[in-house]
Amino acid sequence: MKYLRLLLFPFSLIYGLVVTIRNLCFDVDIFKSRKFYIPVISVGNLDVGGAGKSPMTEYLVRLLKKHYKLATLSRGYGRKTKGYFVAAENAPRSLASLIGDEPAQFHQKFPDITVAVCEDRVVGIKTLLVDHTLIILDDAYQHRAVKPGLSLLLFDYNRINEPHLLLPAGNLREAFSGRKRADAIIITKCPDQLSAHEQTSVLDRIKPFTNQQAFFTSINYQPLQTLKGESADTKLTADTTIFLLTGIANAAPLVQHLKAHTQQIIHHKYPDHHRFSLKNISKLADDFAACVQPHKVIITTEKDAQRLATNELLPLVKDLPVLVLPIGVNFLNEEQQKFDQFVLNYVTEYTKHHQLH
Repeated sequence: MKYLRLLLFPFSLIYGLVVTIRNLCFDVDIFKSRKFYIPVISVGNLDVGGAGKSPMTEYLVRLLKKHYKLATLSRGYGRKTKGYFVAAENAPRSLASLIGDEPAQFHQKFPDITVAVCEDRVVGIKTLLVDHTLIILDDAYQHRAVKPGLSLLLFDYNRINEPHLLLPAGNLREAFSGRKRADAIIITKCPDQLSAHEQTSVLDRIKPFTNQQAFFTSINYQPLQTLKGESADTKLTADTTIFLLTGIANAAPLVQHLKAHTQQIIHHKYPDHHRFSLKNISKLADDFAACVQPHKVIITTEKDAQRLATNELLPLVKDLPVLVLPIGVNFLNEEQQKFDQFVLNYVTEYTKHHQLH
């Protein structure tokens, strides 16, 4: 891997030059960043892969949806459609193919909000402005055409010590200095018992700017559910054999969590946003049927579950005992209330200011 990084490094220099020039053009107003008269919150990260953006977006939805006419707006990665698209109330089971797996997950969990996708976030926001009072942008940190009122930048604790190298030699979408645009930095997927000394070491590595708030969170693994979102009366023990199906960027924390229950884990692992094929699920079904252990179960993530709901896969999936493991967000240092107030202060002050003008 080290030698591969060296071979790719010249391409990272070219990529970095292009990204730096682009960002500079936005910074000096050669390229325009649009601001809007309603609160816009952006959730994003600097590197490729999962840093916990979806759980954070869902946390914000729960915090704000009772008081504001709220919409989430995503690019809709992996969808078959183009342009602006909204999840309908009577959405088909194959919704993930129309709007992407993460937006489909939002729609399933929050049917009372608007879930929209659009490659051009400016176009998407303009369309949503008509009848919404707050918009949450999922994975939009590099979408400089929009200037959000509040920008939350996420870092995966498990990747803090990786080299700060740009694509393709590294994992960064833009230079590490790009973190300066964030209003708050959130270190996600931390161990529940992260010491004060370890937290200081993390902050020394990230080096937040003086105007930036910093928060630490861990993953809150919730009770297992069925594919329909209903509670599953299933307990994991040391005798349970788990067939784990994932198509996410980093499944290591999930595997580690499940190993606390059982060491018998058979992992069917695919790339992030992988579109499961009939061959993939047939292999899972065959392996599951061949297992002679009496206590066995299939577990997948919420995002992956969305991509199982296709007309091609459903006949096979409905005969399998597939369970979903939802996740949420826990704030360390008892700072949940501080974070909530930080977000609410922005929304209320921004709304009041623009009502006056």
